[in-house]
Amino acid sequence: MKKGILQAVLVLVLLALCVGIYLVGQHILSLPFVATNKALHEDNSALTLDFLIPAGTYLDEKLSISEVIQLRLKRQNDPFEKLLRTVCAPIPPGYKFLTNVLLFCFWTLCYLTLFRVFTFMGYGRALRGSLFLGGLTYYFMPDVWPGKGDDILFLLLPVLIIAFRFYAVQRKKRSVFKKA
Repeated sequence: MKKGILQAVLVLVLLALCVGIYLVGQHILSLPFVATNKALHEDNSALTLDFLIPAGTYLDEKLSISEVIQLRLKRQNDPFEKLLRTVCAPIPPGYKFLTNVLLFCFWTLCYLTLFRVFTFMGYGRALRGSLFLGGLTYYFMPDVWPGKGDDILFLLLPVLIIAFRFYAVQRKKRSVFKKA
């Protein structure tokens, strides 16, 4: 009974922390960009908002930080991304997907090798951890299929496997305790 109450309190504290971080983030993103950046410059802050300003764009005094971020994200000025799009445009979608699967498997194999060689993890735990870290690495690495759909797929698959394994272990523990 005490353990259940403690877990409920911890979940509520975590929930309150997440809501608080969300509200603080929304407040920061709603601040006016120009005034905030000017105040940071006057205070000689180590972090200013200059990196968010899109080149060649006039920023109105009324724009918020979130609107400037949206302006920045609309423009894709990354030369590597443009080169990758032009090189990968003639590749058929099936080959792009196969290339992405092989890239995901490469990162997973790298992490699996690292876990098995340098730790005492069993194969199951090492495979689940390497699948997750391979998906996480794949999410942040450039690939031949632009977009977030495949990135989320390769990240969601290991998370679902880990969640299913956790559920199966918890179910087995509950059935063992009921028998005893």
